[in-house]
Amino acid sequence: MIYISHRGNITGKQPDRENHPTYVFEALAQGYWCEIDVWKTASGIMLGHDSPQYSVNENMLSIERLVCHAKNMPAFEHMMNMETVHCFWHDSDDYTLTSRNWIWAYPGKPAVGANSYIALPEIHQQDVTAFAGICSDVIESYK
Repeated sequence: MIYISHRGNITGKQPDRENHPTYVFEALAQGYWCEIDVWKTASGIMLGHDSPQYSVNENMLSIERLVCHAKNMPAFEHMMNMETVHCFWHDSDDYTLTSRNWIWAYPGKPAVGANSYIALPEIHQQDVTAFAGICSDVIESYK
């Protein structure tokens, strides 16, 4: 089972800290993978959920245990051209395929094969035993 912090959250949502590079590195330092929200703007690579907030060096995106959620098409195109970045694009699709062939399942959707990863299973109190990994705001509670 791979345990993935959602935007750096480990024990609950902290909107003021989500996607902040320091917060993300704290989750990584505790041994978690981390899903982050990535934007590409005229200013460069930015992290942030609803909008670009934190400027980062694009080399950060290549960190092994990061899963990068492209929030705009320029970010997706840019990351797809960086072979060391693990990324995906989705909006409200039931499933999407990441650049490393993970099946990323929308909250509430069942596993599809052994390579499925569930986002936010706590929303539907979902059984996670059929998944290869979990992405959660309360990932600590799944360990």
